[in-house]
Amino acid sequence: MTTKKALRSTAPTKRSPAKKAERPSLGPIGEISISGAPRAHPALGLGLWGIGRWGPADEARTKATVERAWALGLRWFDTAEVYGNGRSERVLGEVLLHASPTGPAPYIVTKVSWEHLRPSQVRAALINSLERLARRSVDLYLVHAPDPHVPLAETMGALEALVRDGKVGAIGVSNFSVEELEEAARHLTSTRIVVNQVHYNLLNREEGEAVREYCRAHDILIEAYTPLARGLLHGRYLDGGRIPSEVRRYAHRLFEPDRLEALLERGRALRRLAQEANVPLASIALHWLAERGAAPVAGMSRPEQVEENLRAWSVRPPARVLAEADRIARGERA
Repeated sequence: MTTKKALRSTAPTKRSPAKKAERPSLGPIGEISISGAPRAHPALGLGLWGIGRWGPADEARTKATVERAWALGLRWFDTAEVYGNGRSERVLGEVLLHASPTGPAPYIVTKVSWEHLRPSQVRAALINSLERLARRSVDLYLVHAPDPHVPLAETMGALEALVRDGKVGAIGVSNFSVEELEEAARHLTSTRIVVNQVHYNLLNREEGEAVREYCRAHDILIEAYTPLARGLLHGRYLDGGRIPSEVRRYAHRLFEPDRLEALLERGRALRRLAQEANVPLASIALHWLAERGAAPVAGMSRPEQVEENLRAWSVRPPARVLAEADRIARGERA
């Protein structure tokens, strides 16, 4: 049986905001089992979802982003076969193929689409992903989302076979409820689910909180995507800036009229708290997740965003500030 040790949270050292050349501590945030052996899970990841922006200029910028992340010590890269119809995996593979081999090895996460969950489709999807990534295996392979028309027994059996074949170090899921996690686990015999990647941040916490206790009890690490609420928790749009249509489209109701004004008000209160504490607003957002045992994977499409997020991660706000941020975000203080 593949086993996984209990998560061991580690708090990064508190620092002053980093200069461009500084390398902040990147974890680990916990430990999972990869290929039957314990491996530290990085504390902060780079998400390579391009929101459809995959022209030549966009690809060049994405390559520069991955190169900058690698140079600054970031090693967790999150992608999927559906991101840019495979372009995201290909760009990542090209950069890592030519990256300097110094420092820790990359930690690669990719996902099988909800459209490819039949056993033969799962294997074919992974082979195609590995070809684009120019790798013989990936560290972690996730089911991107469940398909109610495909029994989880079929999908989980296929994933388990990939682990036995050495093509996948570990398996996990994304966007799974507690009921779906329980159902998926019932169909595994020689490995286990080590990660559930869900939408989770200070302002949109429902999905993460719904599975948090179950994941903690079953040693499943939560990876939190959209940790900065599409830029709101970096301070964007708080003063009335236009919200691009593609950001609205994939924002999990963040920017819908019935809740937008309340969220903007809370965002402005969080920004005031960050200013009073002399920390970046994003530091509060990222470390609020880490305090809950969740590893944030942030979308970054430009090198300067990598630097901005690493500077934010390098500053750990005091516990009292994180507690106050939690009250503000829940609407108890504004």
